Amino acid sequence: MGIVNKMNTTFEIKAALSLSVALSALLGGLGPIAHAQEEDAEETSRLDTVTVTGTKREQTLQETPVAISVVQAEDIQRAEIQDLNDLQTLVPSLTVRQAQTSTNTSFFIRGFGNGSNAIGLEPSVGIFIDGVYRSRAAAYIPDLPNLERVEVLRGPQSTLFGKNASAGVVSVVTRGPQFETSGSVEASIGNYESFRLKGDITGPITDTLAYSLSGSLNQRDGYSEDLGTGDKYNERNRWGVRGELLFVPNDRFNLRLIADYDEIDEACCLLTNIVSAVPTADDPVVPNDVLRALGGNIVAEDPFSYEVFLTTPPTNEIENSGVSLHGDYDLGFATVTSITATRASNAVEDFDPDTTDLDIFSASFSDTQIDTFTQEFRLTSNPSDRGFDWMLGAFYLDETIDIEASTTYGSDFRSYLSGIASNPALLPTLEGFLGVPPGVFAGAGQGSFETITQDNTAWSLFGTLDFHLTDRLTATVGLNYTEDEKDVKMDVVTTDALAAINLDQIGYTATLAQLLAAQGINIQNPASIGPFVQGNPQVYAQLQQQALAVAQSGNNPFDVLRGVQIWPPFLSFPNAVEDGQSDDSDTTYTLRLAYDVTDAINVYGTYATGFKASSWNLQRQSAPTTADLIPGNPITDPVTGQALFVTPSSPVTDAGLYAINLGTGTRLAGPESAEVFEIGLKAQFDKLAFNIAIFDQSIEGFQSSIFTEPEGFALQNAEEQSTTGLELDATWQPIPPLTLTFAGTFLDAEYDSFEGGTVDADGNPLDLSGQTPQGIADTQLTVGGNYNFRIANLGGYVRGDWQYVGNSNFSDNPTDQAIIDAAGYSREQNIVNVSAGLMTPSGIDMSVWARNLFEDEYLIATAPSVLTGNYTGFPNQPRTFGVTVRKTF
Repeated sequence: MGIVNKMNTTFEIKAALSLSVALSALLGGLGPIAHAQEEDAEETSRLDTVTVTGTKREQTLQETPVAISVVQAEDIQRAEIQDLNDLQTLVPSLTVRQAQTSTNTSFFIRGFGNGSNAIGLEPSVGIFIDGVYRSRAAAYIPDLPNLERVEVLRGPQSTLFGKNASAGVVSVVTRGPQFETSGSVEASIGNYESFRLKGDITGPITDTLAYSLSGSLNQRDGYSEDLGTGDKYNERNRWGVRGELLFVPNDRFNLRLIADYDEIDEACCLLTNIVSAVPTADDPVVPNDVLRALGGNIVAEDPFSYEVFLTTPPTNEIENSGVSLHGDYDLGFATVTSITATRASNAVEDFDPDTTDLDIFSASFSDTQIDTFTQEFRLTSNPSDRGFDWMLGAFYLDETIDIEASTTYGSDFRSYLSGIASNPALLPTLEGFLGVPPGVFAGAGQGSFETITQDNTAWSLFGTLDFHLTDRLTATVGLNYTEDEKDVKMDVVTTDALAAINLDQIGYTATLAQLLAAQGINIQNPASIGPFVQGNPQVYAQLQQQALAVAQSGNNPFDVLRGVQIWPPFLSFPNAVEDGQSDDSDTTYTLRLAYDVTDAINVYGTYATGFKASSWNLQRQSAPTTADLIPGNPITDPVTGQALFVTPSSPVTDAGLYAINLGTGTRLAGPESAEVFEIGLKAQFDKLAFNIAIFDQSIEGFQSSIFTEPEGFALQNAEEQSTTGLELDATWQPIPPLTLTFAGTFLDAEYDSFEGGTVDADGNPLDLSGQTPQGIADTQLTVGGNYNFRIANLGGYVRGDWQYVGNSNFSDNPTDQAIIDAAGYSREQNIVNVSAGLMTPSGIDMSVWARNLFEDEYLIATAPSVLTGNYTGFPNQPRTFGVTVRKTF
């Protein structure tokens, strides 16, 4: 199957390359035609010129020698794009995924991206809103403000942006205050009791001071139902306000002050069963049978019913606020720009890890506060005839993350453990063996309680220099130097009594007692055991070795409990061995040649590198590395006191920090280093414009997030991940009222080297080298059309778009993927969105719209369920539709 997929991908890329060559030849022949058309402009419609600022210099889209996609405000409005998550339907190189909570949102460009399910994992795709860096998903998922456009820059952009742009950038540009009074009010109703209200107004206060105010309210019932409680999930309940002042005392200086605040209070997101565990020879117990026997319920293997049973509703309470000051001053030879911003984001989340209405886990709770200060300075040369242009910049970030989190056992946890162990007497027997009170193990309220802080300071110097070697040939050199320091403190308290016991020691003692009983000796009777040991030292030594071998061999009679020792002791840090600090720096650069073949056609070639600093695992799955710890629980003979096994020497153990069941892992993922080779062609004529980019992009040390039970993620660096691909986008206006668009991305991605990227069923590491990373489709297409018309004095339009995303793996783990494949689930998407509207001369617009018109069904992501042996998934949103009325003035 992998070979076939590879061949298909190669064929698609070759076909697309052939198409690009043919189009280039065709456009070369169109050059004279285009000039002839320019002579008769009255009879020829022209495509609109799109202006971008992603390169920190205002240029038209076709003049910008960078792989960049632009979505204009009109397209966003007509396509009913509600938030940044919906942008992927218009930009095929962009993928957005949202998991079990609103803040678990990840952006991917050309298959590269991360940041979900790990608050310490900074995204490889940088998000900037009006030039202000938004470091985490919670800070940019609210409804979009009053937009001008969204620019998606593909590939490393470190020489243009100061922070985390190793895979690309999403830059949101909003409309500033105007010196003419205008505004709009918009209301929308739709299915699932949807109601949206937006409004904005702008105008002058004085001749030099203008203002704008905007606000939004977005409410909708959930499309998922809890059959036990009747509650609705996957709802919308958010609002926000934004105010701005623009001060323009003269034509050389301006200041723009922006303040915004928004809230989200939603039951999100739907996590449903997709595969139920089946009995095997090694594990004949079916967890769902145990669940039902204890009175629990689960909607099994029916994700698109959007029905669930949960104990704890998934809640998201998010507050974002910020103030930024943007200033530009024209010095004559150059313009100096300053962007100062302070932002705060607080996210309180709760969800049910076991996704059933049995109280196995009470909840997984987190309260995350992020406070960020950023400062950017730029000095950009003004246009001149000196033969070169330049830009110099500096960026500073100071950010603090504070997390309070907990996961606790519910009232049914103990009964459920006994059920899946097929031994109701197991825990009472263990408690009796150890002489502890009944009910000590697996008690309700036990769990993990975390207090975590990360302080991050980073700064960078960056700049570009454009040499205009001729009127048509430009050489660009860009440099970036970045330093990034993080200080992390993690204090984790676990109250799981079962996870704190030494099963090696207990197994040894129990086995030794059985061996002695076979000799007629009672280990608990000093009068019996003492003379036997003294009189038979060699025989007793042999019994010791036999018991030791059983305790450590996997035949320990209590081994069944190892899988449910969920929250073992945690080694908090900083400590005597680990300082909890990372300090990274790197120099990245861009080299580019751009050539204007004609006034309508230009080509470019780029080599660029990118960098992202270390990301810390700010969850309790964080663990000392194998360099700091060699784990191993000590075993002591209970009769003689002899130490039969001692925890091996290591820095952690030698410092006296070892605790029973302490294991190894990673504390952080090291830096990422990206590079891309890219060639591109851009062309724009009166009726036709298109762009082609062919690239080979790779990231060394790609920061990967790997699922580990229960409901946690470990961080690990893939040695290298690469993607070769081709991107096409075209706009054609065959007749003035009709505009057709096409965009396609064709990718061939793989882990060039990733040893230990996952583990097999026995916990042994697997080598993923040569495998396609999960979630990367080899083909993504967007085809759209817009037709404008008039009826009497009414303007109107009809538009539609179709998004196709090819299938891709849900998991890098071959075992997990095989199970999901066997169940027939797919990530392939065929989404059709449509809208139609009428506009009156008085500024009243009315539109009808539908997203996912034909109710295409696919899973966004999947994961193994916690403790149940099942698999869960996130089904996509069903069809939504509605009517929108907008008044502009």
